[in-house]
Amino acid sequence: MKAENNKKDWLANGHGVYTQLFDEKEFFEMASHTPNIVVLFYQTGNQGCRIMDWHLKLLAAKHLEAKFCKLNIERAGFLQKRLRIEVIPEILLVKDSTTADFIVGFQDVNFSTEMLECRIARSGTISYQGDLSKSSDVKRILG
Repeated sequence: MKAENNKKDWLANGHGVYTQLFDEKEFFEMASHTPNIVVLFYQTGNQGCRIMDWHLKLLAAKHLEAKFCKLNIERAGFLQKRLRIEVIPEILLVKDSTTADFIVGFQDVNFSTEMLECRIARSGTISYQGDLSKSSDVKRILG
Protein backbone atom coordinates (compact mmCIF):
# COMPACT_ATOMS: atom_id res chain seq x y z
CA MET A 1 0.00 0.00 0.00
CA LYS A 2 2.78 2.44 0.91
CA ALA A 3 4.57 1.66 -2.36
CA GLU A 4 1.41 2.51 -4.31
CA ASN A 5 1.03 5.82 -2.47
CA ASN A 6 4.71 6.65 -3.05
CA LYS A 7 4.33 5.89 -6.75
CA LYS A 8 1.27 8.18 -7.02
CA ASP A 9 3.06 10.96 -5.14
CA TRP A 10 6.19 10.63 -7.26
CA LEU A 11 4.22 10.73 -10.52
CA ALA A 12 2.25 13.75 -9.29
CA ASN A 13 5.57 15.52 -8.58
CA GLY A 14 6.94 14.91 -12.07
CA HIS A 15 9.00 11.80 -11.40
CA GLY A 16 9.24 9.25 -14.20
CA VAL A 17 10.23 11.79 -16.84
CA TYR A 18 13.58 13.36 -17.64
CA THR A 19 13.14 17.11 -17.16
CA GLN A 20 15.01 20.07 -18.64
CA LEU A 21 15.56 22.72 -15.95
CA PHE A 22 15.61 26.31 -17.14
CA ASP A 23 18.06 27.66 -14.58
CA GLU A 24 19.51 27.32 -11.08
CA LYS A 25 16.43 28.86 -9.49
CA GLU A 26 14.32 26.03 -10.86
CA PHE A 27 16.88 23.52 -9.55
CA PHE A 28 16.73 24.97 -6.02
CA GLU A 29 12.92 25.07 -6.06
CA MET A 30 12.80 21.40 -7.07
CA ALA A 31 15.51 20.42 -4.57
CA SER A 32 13.57 22.03 -1.72
CA HIS A 33 10.86 19.36 -1.94
CA THR A 34 12.56 16.44 -3.73
CA PRO A 35 14.95 14.37 -1.58
CA ASN A 36 16.50 12.18 -4.31
CA ILE A 37 17.76 13.84 -7.47
CA VAL A 38 19.91 12.84 -10.43
CA VAL A 39 20.94 15.96 -12.36
CA LEU A 40 23.10 16.06 -15.48
CA PHE A 41 25.11 19.22 -16.00
CA TYR A 42 25.56 19.41 -19.75
CA GLN A 43 26.79 21.62 -22.54
CA THR A 44 25.01 21.89 -25.89
CA GLY A 45 26.88 20.09 -28.65
CA ASN A 46 28.93 17.87 -26.34
CA GLN A 47 28.83 14.25 -27.58
CA GLY A 48 29.35 12.82 -24.09
CA CYS A 49 26.39 14.81 -22.82
CA ARG A 50 24.16 13.43 -25.58
CA ILE A 51 25.16 9.87 -24.63
CA MET A 52 24.45 10.47 -20.92
CA ASP A 53 21.19 12.17 -21.85
CA TRP A 54 19.98 9.07 -23.68
CA HIS A 55 20.77 6.76 -20.75
CA LEU A 56 19.19 9.06 -18.16
CA LYS A 57 15.93 9.27 -20.14
CA LEU A 58 15.63 5.49 -19.89
CA LEU A 59 16.46 5.43 -16.18
CA ALA A 60 14.01 8.23 -15.33
CA ALA A 61 11.07 6.12 -16.48
CA LYS A 62 12.34 3.11 -14.53
CA HIS A 63 13.25 4.78 -11.22
CA LEU A 64 10.38 6.84 -9.89
CA GLU A 65 12.07 7.14 -6.48
CA ALA A 66 14.36 9.88 -7.82
CA LYS A 67 13.81 12.96 -9.95
CA PHE A 68 15.94 12.93 -13.11
CA CYS A 69 16.75 16.25 -14.75
CA LYS A 70 19.36 18.16 -16.69
CA LEU A 71 20.68 21.70 -16.48
CA ASN A 72 22.78 23.54 -19.04
CA ILE A 73 26.04 24.48 -17.32
CA GLU A 74 25.87 27.90 -19.00
CA ARG A 75 22.78 28.64 -16.86
CA ALA A 76 24.34 27.29 -13.67
CA GLY A 77 27.24 29.60 -12.84
CA PHE A 78 26.70 29.52 -9.07
CA LEU A 79 26.36 25.72 -8.96
CA GLN A 80 29.33 25.28 -11.28
CA LYS A 81 31.51 27.30 -8.93
CA ARG A 82 30.05 25.91 -5.68
CA LEU A 83 30.28 22.26 -6.81
CA ARG A 84 33.58 22.81 -8.64
CA ILE A 85 32.25 21.42 -11.91
CA GLU A 86 35.12 21.43 -14.40
CA VAL A 87 34.40 18.40 -16.59
CA ILE A 88 31.25 18.00 -18.69
CA PRO A 89 29.20 15.84 -18.59
CA GLU A 90 28.91 15.70 -14.82
CA ILE A 91 26.09 14.11 -12.86
CA LEU A 92 25.18 15.27 -9.36
CA LEU A 93 23.58 12.59 -7.17
CA VAL A 94 21.47 13.85 -4.27
CA LYS A 95 20.25 11.44 -1.58
CA ASP A 96 17.94 12.64 1.21
CA SER A 97 18.53 16.27 0.16
CA THR A 98 22.31 15.93 0.58
CA THR A 99 25.01 15.66 -2.07
CA ALA A 100 25.82 11.95 -2.16
CA ASP A 101 28.22 11.69 -5.10
CA PHE A 102 29.26 12.92 -8.53
CA ILE A 103 29.84 11.08 -11.77
CA VAL A 104 32.46 13.08 -13.65
CA GLY A 105 32.85 12.41 -17.36
CA PHE A 106 33.32 8.84 -18.49
CA GLN A 107 36.04 6.81 -20.17
CA ASP A 108 34.15 4.67 -22.68
CA VAL A 109 31.19 5.50 -24.90
CA ASN A 110 30.18 1.83 -25.02
CA PHE A 111 28.80 1.53 -21.49
CA SER A 112 25.32 0.15 -20.90
CA THR A 113 22.38 1.84 -19.23
CA GLU A 114 22.58 -0.88 -16.58
CA MET A 115 26.18 0.12 -15.80
CA LEU A 116 25.07 3.72 -15.24
CA GLU A 117 22.12 2.50 -13.18
CA CYS A 118 24.48 0.46 -10.99
CA ARG A 119 26.81 3.45 -10.57
CA ILE A 120 23.96 5.76 -9.54
CA ALA A 121 22.61 3.11 -7.14
CA ARG A 122 25.95 2.97 -5.32
CA SER A 123 25.15 6.46 -4.03
CA GLY A 124 21.80 5.30 -2.66
CA THR A 125 19.91 7.76 -4.85
CA ILE A 126 18.02 4.95 -6.59
CA SER A 127 17.36 1.34 -5.68
CA TYR A 128 18.94 -1.41 -7.77
CA GLN A 129 17.93 -5.06 -7.90
CA GLY A 130 21.21 -6.29 -9.42
CA ASP A 131 24.51 -7.13 -7.76
CA LEU A 132 26.38 -3.96 -6.80
CA SER A 133 29.50 -5.98 -5.95
CA LYS A 134 30.09 -6.61 -9.66
CA SER A 135 31.05 -3.02 -10.22
CA SER A 136 34.68 -3.17 -11.38
CA ASP A 137 33.74 -2.29 -14.97
CA VAL A 138 31.34 0.36 -13.72
CA LYS A 139 34.07 1.95 -11.60
CA ARG A 140 36.57 1.87 -14.48
CA ILE A 141 34.19 3.46 -16.97
CA LEU A 142 32.06 5.75 -14.81
CA GLY A 143 34.37 6.60 -11.93
